[in-house]
Amino acid sequence: MRALLIVNPNATSTTPAARDLLAHALSSRVRVTVAHTTHRDHAAELAREAREDGMGLVIVHGGDGTVNEVINGLLGVPLPTSMRSVAIGAIPALAVVPGGSANVFARSLGIESDPVAATNQLIELLASRSRRTIGLAHCDNRWFTFNAGLGLDADVCRAIDASRKDGRPVSATRYVRSAVREFFRHKRHEPMLTVEVPDRDPITGVHYAFVSNSSPWTYLNARPVHTNPGTTFDTGLGLFAMRTTKVVPSLLVSRQLLSTGAEPKSRKLFRIDDVPRIKITSTEPIGLQMDGDYLGERTEAEVFATPSALEVIAPPPR
Repeated sequence: MRALLIVNPNATSTTPAARDLLAHALSSRVRVTVAHTTHRDHAAELAREAREDGMGLVIVHGGDGTVNEVINGLLGVPLPTSMRSVAIGAIPALAVVPGGSANVFARSLGIESDPVAATNQLIELLASRSRRTIGLAHCDNRWFTFNAGLGLDADVCRAIDASRKDGRPVSATRYVRSAVREFFRHKRHEPMLTVEVPDRDPITGVHYAFVSNSSPWTYLNARPVHTNPGTTFDTGLGLFAMRTTKVVPSLLVSRQLLSTGAEPKSRKLFRIDDVPRIKITSTEPIGLQMDGDYLGERTEAEVFATPSALEVIAPPPR
């Protein structure tokens, strides 16, 4: 089988030694071609070319942003308002060897976080033909794999992107500091969001909203953060909409998010799992992020779940 290995050499935890090991190990199982990304959206371009060239497998060595680009290149522009599987011809299977700072998508699939361990795991998965088909989500004409959000998390992603441009390393500590700073910066603002899900009355007075396609929502180093524990790659979307910025209830919910087996609850929290679509409107432009990538400000975002959208090389779901 022919395979394309797409490497982001600028990802947080990629190294020349790990890249060479991965390419050498893969050559024992597939006919691998290696391509390095050189600019934004280059991974999407390479993935599109791999699909058109009839490659059977695309392997990504990079972070969540690179994975997101590759998936958008493989699947193309989502069908508007579609909740069905995408049908655009043969799509290569996807494998991921983590190389970023969080690697939420890969870890949610059960892939080892260490690149060397993940390389050995991938060889075993290829040998055993271990594959699964997962659902994805799309919004704003773009696919995402694990989460999207309007408000607080988008502001954090914007701040992290700015720090990357300044050459500062990305870390869990920097994310936490940015989240605290952005929370207090907007604490006194009036809520701007209204959220709509099927068969429910609109939820008004929302300060920020997170949409999940899997769980965990993210990781803080080794610790998972669960906003919607019942959401998986095999279900519909999960929604986490906070209707307060008061410190005490916010701290209580934050503690629940980091607790093993907890189901976040609060009188000021609206949370629901397994919905096919979510529409969020804002009275003023507000930030939007998908898979940790800040995409600018919007006054409306509609998210759709698409089941059975992509085949991945991964262990069976837990």
